[in-house]
Amino acid sequence: MNRHHRQRSPVTPSLADEMVWVEGGTFHMGSDRHYPEEMPAHRVTVDGFFIDATPVTNARFRAFVEATGHVTVAEIAPDPKDYPGARPEMLKAGSLVFTPPDHPVDLRDWRQWWAFRFRASWRKPYGPGSSLKGLDDHPVVHIAYADALAYARWAGKDLPTEAEWEFAARGGLDGAEYAWGEEFTPDGRQMANTWQGEFPFQNLALDGFERTSPVKSYPPNGYGLYDMIGNVWEWTADFWTTRHPEDAPKACCVPQNPRGGAEEASYDPGQPAIRIARKVVKGGSHLCAPSYCRRYRPAARHAEPVDSSMSHIGFRCVRRPAPEA
Repeated sequence: MNRHHRQRSPVTPSLADEMVWVEGGTFHMGSDRHYPEEMPAHRVTVDGFFIDATPVTNARFRAFVEATGHVTVAEIAPDPKDYPGARPEMLKAGSLVFTPPDHPVDLRDWRQWWAFRFRASWRKPYGPGSSLKGLDDHPVVHIAYADALAYARWAGKDLPTEAEWEFAARGGLDGAEYAWGEEFTPDGRQMANTWQGEFPFQNLALDGFERTSPVKSYPPNGYGLYDMIGNVWEWTADFWTTRHPEDAPKACCVPQNPRGGAEEASYDPGQPAIRIARKVVKGGSHLCAPSYCRRYRPAARHAEPVDSSMSHIGFRCVRRPAPEA
């Protein structure tokens, strides 16, 4: 049985964080039917935990910043020592913003639709001249891993492991293709904020949203969780690995509460001069499209450098029960 649990913020009583209790269990993590990094599907066991019912919104993140004075990674100019070879004129505060072209482009070149914009941040999600007006209930974006972790610790929570996140996203439908079943748009209904049209130049916005959408705009999954799929990618606590471990040969050997790969394995061998660890992000975003990125599934996963912030990456938190004495 699903249980809904409301707890007050440890800092501001008016911040009522809606969390959902997810009873632990064993499930098949990953998939053998899609991208190679999702393979192999393997059994994993997780203990029960509370998880935010929605991604962290702009309103909640603003309360955190006002309470702590936190400055996000996107608002700080990079240190030249951390980026040898970088052009000096690019070492300014900013973030990557989705900037769609008006014509078909080579889908192998992400630079055709992403642009680094100076002064883009969670406060100005589309760059200078933009604001959060009307976006209080949208997921906060332009969040680097350190920003998500800082918020979680302030709230007395943590970031989910990849296994916890995927278990929660499945909503009790072990092995199902999507968080809601086997059809992407059952009876033509949009079940998550994903791209409709030819990516990246044709945005039909059949669901009424060109970019992010207010949380709870789509049906919850079987656990009562919203936006686990689409809207924004979400950080997890696990370091990236290029594939999952093999399935355990016996039920007694199924991993319990796995914590992902080692930090050393998460670095990009193609960037030997810049050593930036990568974490797993999950869930896909409003930019995932059948014509380009089919990562609007619980099993899907992607590597994200911990220093990166983008206009389609956010997060949600978990709280684990204290161990029994």
